[in-house]
Amino acid sequence: MERRHFIKRAGAAVAVAGAVGGMLAACAPSTSNQNTSETTEKQETSTTNMENKEVIAHYVLFWLNDGLSEQEINDFANFFEELKTIPGIKSLHYGRAAQTHQRDVVDNSFTYNLLVYFDTMDDIDTYETHPIHLEAIEKYSKFWNKVVVHDSWLKQAVAD
Repeated sequence: MERRHFIKRAGAAVAVAGAVGGMLAACAPSTSNQNTSETTEKQETSTTNMENKEVIAHYVLFWLNDGLSEQEINDFANFFEELKTIPGIKSLHYGRAAQTHQRDVVDNSFTYNLLVYFDTMDDIDTYETHPIHLEAIEKYSKFWNKVVVHDSWLKQAVAD
């Protein structure tokens, strides 16, 4: 009886592996020599564009007020959820300070950080002056006692 279950499971696993293999093969680049130089040229151009691509990183650290409950600290995340609806944002990430190994160069004293990427200066200008941003600041600024902003042009580094 156990052998039958094993054979059924093994058969199902082989079927799944075959389906996955088929999907991977369909996604793999063609090995045909047709248009090989054109494909290589497009890949090189794409890689070159990726290496030269720059984005604006808007990095913000928030120190929340002492005496807030854990629920209030967690509710503060709604601030970031409101910001993500602003047009021009390429991506938005936020989170609490990680309790990494303590070293002289590590500062985990902040409560939350925010990282927003933009493609252009116009996009970050829109973000900074957008009514959603200004209203969210007015609504949530009662929670923090310190905010530090770092804006940088970042080059995208592609690993070889």
